[in-house]
Amino acid sequence: MSAPLRLELEFASEGALREFAEEVGGCVGGGEVFALAGPLGAGKTVFAQSLARGAGVPASTPVTSPTFVLHRRYAGRVAIEHLDAYRLRSARDLEALGVGELIEGGGVTVVEWADRVAEVFPAHTVWIELDVTGPCSRRMRVRIPGCARPPGLARLRALGAARAARRGP
Repeated sequence: MSAPLRLELEFASEGALREFAEEVGGCVGGGEVFALAGPLGAGKTVFAQSLARGAGVPASTPVTSPTFVLHRRYAGRVAIEHLDAYRLRSARDLEALGVGELIEGGGVTVVEWADRVAEVFPAHTVWIELDVTGPCSRRMRVRIPGCARPPGLARLRALGAARAARRGP
């Protein structure tokens, strides 16, 4: 196991954030867990929507925030399990939804407001914190674990490192 990769990425527009998240979706192969955190309007749902598109969820399928239904499943190249912990009181509530089974189910699990229930996530979770830095701009802090499984993490580490290198000093 190598050390986690920590990145800080800047996006000048929602379009740039969407483009990166679609690239991330292209890296996944199943088994990945994405824990999204950040204030309201920071881009958590935008990231989840775009990751789903990159993972093969058709444009004809609306990808919406599961704030009130708590969980939505989308079919693509790999299944996307999209959850929202905003309305949950505790990690126990998320566990009652069967998050463990979803994570182990072979799809990609994406949880918005994950910081509210952080203790339920496995070691191979990719943590993404989004912040608003301007009317359209966003900052993303990413922590990609150093483990080799699931295999998509290695592709994601390479994508993140290449993105950070393009940014320059």
